[in-house]
Amino acid sequence: MLHNVYLYGGQVTSWKNAHGEELLFVSSKASFRPPRAIRGGIPICFPQLKSTGSLEQYGFARNRIWSIDLDPPPSPSDISHKAFVDLILTHSEEDMKIWPHRYDCRLRVALGPTGDLMLTSRIRNTNTDGKSFTFRFAYQTYFFVTDISEVRVEGLETLDYLDNLKNGERFTEQEDAITFESEVDKVYLSTPTKIAILDHERKRTFELRKDGLPDAVVWNPWDKKAKSMADFGDNEYMHMLCVEAACVEEPITLKPGEEWKGRQGISAVPSSYCSEQLDPRRLLLSG
Repeated sequence: MLHNVYLYGGQVTSWKNAHGEELLFVSSKASFRPPRAIRGGIPICFPQLKSTGSLEQYGFARNRIWSIDLDPPPSPSDISHKAFVDLILTHSEEDMKIWPHRYDCRLRVALGPTGDLMLTSRIRNTNTDGKSFTFRFAYQTYFFVTDISEVRVEGLETLDYLDNLKNGERFTEQEDAITFESEVDKVYLSTPTKIAILDHERKRTFELRKDGLPDAVVWNPWDKKAKSMADFGDNEYMHMLCVEAACVEEPITLKPGEEWKGRQGISAVPSSYCSEQLDPRRLLLSG
């Protein structure tokens, strides 16, 4: 299993299984240079999501140049990685004009022994003026799917969500599973630690596991919006789905010296392999 990581955006752009099949979607029209963020892979959204503040949509972390972290925090001894890289983004004088805070934003991208892709983020307030700061965060993961009309998402049923297509109005999910036949842009609240994305056409299930990120964004632009996006092919909506481990509803506040940690792990397995463990009731109970 392979993965590619760009210093631009600190962004994973490729994750392949043992057969060499690509598991993440990147648009054929994606730009890989500033100022536009890379359309696909796993953009890091920090310190803002959508229009929840005065910054650009989804914050600035996804279109800044990150650095290799030469002094990363130690890993717990019980975690084994096949390969990993540590990146860091820190405040710049330029960014402090638009977001006047000092911070360290660390990211470890790791491959587990069975090819799971694991992202761990640590954000520390390094302000010297005694000021706290507040932020939101998301791993905006673009999954590659064979045919969006044959995809379902399980683990979010019965939950409340904010519908961004209806001015963020709050609803409760009534369906047994989420399926797709038009544009979707929803923020599910207080979600379980496991979410499943079933690609029936490929008989593959992605399992997303998360920690420190209570919400989950589900997004597909469908045909009309796809045509309006300069960095997205007209028909590419059929082959992608964003399911994002996120902190949206309740932002995180850090005092100087405090650190927040969030994690996301994704694995891809044959659907038959995990049909039992992806029972929605079991998903909601699994810690």
